[in-house]
Amino acid sequence: MQLPANLLTYDGTRRRLWIGGQRCHHGATGALLTAGAALGFAAARWHPVRAIVLATTGSLLMAHDWHDRSVWFKRGRQDPA
Repeated sequence: MQLPANLLTYDGTRRRLWIGGQRCHHGATGALLTAGAALGFAAARWHPVRAIVLATTGSLLMAHDWHDRSVWFKRGRQDPA
């Protein structure tokens, strides 16, 4: 089985990752982690410590990437002009 050429792309110079041609921001990843932690805790499926660790990690990722928040979920490669 051969994977598509653009499934996973990494630019080491600018330290950017694309999955399936979509730029992956760590702020967006943090938002998803935090939401997942809240859902896992609310559903009483996770121990509170696990939810707190995931929510804290997600919050730190979002805080670190806050300046890019307007493009976290924007579609496309998002290459600078």
